Amino acid sequence: MVVCGDDGLVHRLAAELSGVYGERVTVVLPPAREARRRPAPMVGRAAALFGRVTGVVGRAGAPDRNGTAPAGSGLVRVVEAAEPGEEAFAEAGVAHATALALVYDDDETNVQAALLARRLNPRVRLVIRLYNRRLGQHLEEVLDQAALLAAATSDAEPVTDATTTVLSDADTAAPVLVTAAVSGHSRVFDVGSRLLRAAERPPLADAPGRPQELCTVALLAPAQRPADAYGPEADGPLLLPGAVPPPGAEGRSRVVLEAVPMDVPSVPPSRPTVRGLPLGSFFSRRLRWALGLLIAAVCGLAVASWSVSSNNPTHAVYLSLLDLFAINDPAIHEGHGRQILQLLSGFTGLLLLPLLVAAALEGLGTFRSASTLRRPRRGLSGHVVLLGLGKIGTRVLARLRELGIPVVCVERDPQARGVAVARSLRVPTIIGDVTEEGVLEAAKIGQSGTLMALTSSDITNLEAALYARAVKPDVRVVMRLYDDRFAKAVYRTLRDTYPRAWTRSRSVSFLVAPAFASAMIGRQILGAVPVERSVVLIAAIEVVGHAGLEGRAAADAFAPGAWRVLGLTMVRPDASGRQTVLLRDLPGDYVLRRQDRVLVAATRQGLADLLGRRPVPRPR
Repeated sequence: MVVCGDDGLVHRLAAELSGVYGERVTVVLPPAREARRRPAPMVGRAAALFGRVTGVVGRAGAPDRNGTAPAGSGLVRVVEAAEPGEEAFAEAGVAHATALALVYDDDETNVQAALLARRLNPRVRLVIRLYNRRLGQHLEEVLDQAALLAAATSDAEPVTDATTTVLSDADTAAPVLVTAAVSGHSRVFDVGSRLLRAAERPPLADAPGRPQELCTVALLAPAQRPADAYGPEADGPLLLPGAVPPPGAEGRSRVVLEAVPMDVPSVPPSRPTVRGLPLGSFFSRRLRWALGLLIAAVCGLAVASWSVSSNNPTHAVYLSLLDLFAINDPAIHEGHGRQILQLLSGFTGLLLLPLLVAAALEGLGTFRSASTLRRPRRGLSGHVVLLGLGKIGTRVLARLRELGIPVVCVERDPQARGVAVARSLRVPTIIGDVTEEGVLEAAKIGQSGTLMALTSSDITNLEAALYARAVKPDVRVVMRLYDDRFAKAVYRTLRDTYPRAWTRSRSVSFLVAPAFASAMIGRQILGAVPVERSVVLIAAIEVVGHAGLEGRAAADAFAPGAWRVLGLTMVRPDASGRQTVLLRDLPGDYVLRRQDRVLVAATRQGLADLLGRRPVPRPR
């Protein structure tokens, strides 16, 4: 496996491939002085994070000090190169690599490197990090077609797994951040329009199972046991137990998967709009009342004119309008009632002129301010305050608006990419630094329900969270923090200081690294449920080619202690994504077909057995 990048994601991804899957990884990094975003020297940080660096190449093309690590040893080799060119790819061994991940922060760099890598090795599995979704779709088609053409013109075996996967860290992390912010639960997984939550429950003997429970992920170890005893031999947790629990498991607590709805704040129904502008924004409330009273007065004058004259109703209304606009002849030779109505109509016409001018000015002001940012409306409460409209913040904003959740954004840079998105979505936005006095008050932090601090600065996010806690102690907080130790210290401190409040800290690179790693391995992992020192993976895999799935009843697709099917994931009719149909919603006799894609919960060993790929044991 080869990983090329210039920020924190390259370290997370290499650690995931090496530590979890036991793969041999070569990391291509820019020199320390040329790294774009570097909290510490790149090579030194890689050595500290991996702990298993076999050789560090000072420049692309220099020899490796310790030679090549044996396959499957889970070791990491670091190569320094200013850019991902032919010389760097030759040193990293891209021509013979199984998979290549290009996770540079710049889309153009990743596209150029992907085209070069496909030419050097048509059989390599490419995983590319791109923010531009449309470009990513076209690039996948072009690179996959290039792999097929290269295989057709060569005498080698046909390419079966030379796929191209384009992922976006923003698109991958946004659903996780949103579910963590609005669901009110930890360990929530977004699996295609459905939310699954891992929760700890008492034994079945003490509390009956809930209807929303999908399966029992694990039976926890007994409470009374040695502190250093783990694993089955030490009466540890039992992962994915069968329908009949083993002896001695009756009194154990359970970790279950549940299908839960989002706790979404209610949003008032939207008012009718004209070309994206609210109808009520054309005129102020006072002007609307004045116009309504004026129309009522005109109607009253028309009825009075009809009653005092012998004309028909249409002619009476016509005369009243002529009097209103002062273009009718004086009623000198008519009755006193007609003369009084003409005077009242003329006076009403004098009131009409300033109202029409005011309406024209307000309408013009509405069109002029259509391109400006909106301010939070009065009475807004229970909303989400979103700090930062960069790549991650923009995707989170779009996701929140898709769910109909009210949002107020805060951004320091008026030229940020998310400001234009907020303007087009008519989302209230405050331009200012969150560390300055009055900025969070303008976003109505005191009336909000959730604070999402997603700026690129850990200190700024922490300061905003602490200030929000001081203003409203029970506000729900989701922070974006890069450093793990710092994030743990912040989480524990806030948890102890505000025990009744809900706080979560997330690292974007930590969230998206498993998705990139699973794409390089050739599978899609949607989440992981930690159970003491073990883990249960939530993955979506294709049925075709797997003997344990194809042609088997969905209700019986289960291997105790290894894996079990939770449902199916299928493409939505509107082609806007995938939706999940849970196993309980399928017919009892449904048989898995070749074209199906199933959602499974599995241990790492069980998933490897299901896919026919056994992980290599890692040295302690």
